[in-house]
Amino acid sequence: MNEPLRSLLELLDLEPIERDIFRGASRPALVPRVFGGQVAAQALVAAGRTVPAERHAHSLHAYFLRPGDPGAPIVYDVDRIRDGRSFTTRRVVAIQHGQPIFHLSASFQTYEEGLEHQEPMPSAPDPESLPTAEELLPRHADRFPDPTVVDRLLEARAAVDLRYAEDPPFLTAGQRREPRSQVWFRTRGKLDDDPLLHVCLATYVSDMTLLDSILLAHGRGGWAVGDVVGASLDHAMWFHRPFRADEWLLYDQQSPSASGGRGLGTARIYTQDGRLAVSVIQEGLVRVPRADYSASPAADSR
Repeated sequence: MNEPLRSLLELLDLEPIERDIFRGASRPALVPRVFGGQVAAQALVAAGRTVPAERHAHSLHAYFLRPGDPGAPIVYDVDRIRDGRSFTTRRVVAIQHGQPIFHLSASFQTYEEGLEHQEPMPSAPDPESLPTAEELLPRHADRFPDPTVVDRLLEARAAVDLRYAEDPPFLTAGQRREPRSQVWFRTRGKLDDDPLLHVCLATYVSDMTLLDSILLAHGRGGWAVGDVVGASLDHAMWFHRPFRADEWLLYDQQSPSASGGRGLGTARIYTQDGRLAVSVIQEGLVRVPRADYSASPAADSR
């Protein structure tokens, strides 16, 4: 296990400060706010800490309410909504400076047998054949107007080995492509067997690239290139089957719609042997700078 992964696990190991109240640290993100995947993963940890171990997370629904301050701790207040015979429901509010910044509802279920089917896994290249971030990013540093971006991207992904199946948006800015993208990911080191930990790490990673497919449809490179600004608005995940975040997972993402300054990303996460593990949906704020928007043919046609 490398040091960045150890640091990430410490970030997710919340401090209990009262019954159903936890405190989590923050750390600098790529943008001047708390990374959405961090607060979502920490909130799910807080919820899971109040649930019997035999009940596993099967869904979460969340809203990002305010930008988080990466220089301040976050308090997670858990509300025990319901403890049923098979399902447990929790609501979590993340608070900074006396104000809610994030709201999560999560449901947990005891294992049971049931009907079984899934959408087949799409084709994808072998993850071992794809370049690592350390191989990909430095050789394209000239794509970014800010010379610090490459180092910041590498630091943000130091705990997770994330590999693009095709060129990411920041390498094809100006070229419109099908609104679909794929990445493989796994943690850079082995984890213990706690199912909640693997679910929380997948939640953390799920916010990294889900809006990329929106950018591809319009030939936009993203915040690092400077041709869009945006933020996560809401996030939903359904955990279908057990998986390990320290083994290769395929994140197959696409965008069915963008309008009104918002874009929708939908995705499936598959294990390397083809099991559908997670479904994800996120809506994000995706704004084109005003001067650029008025000059864009895509904008004029809307």
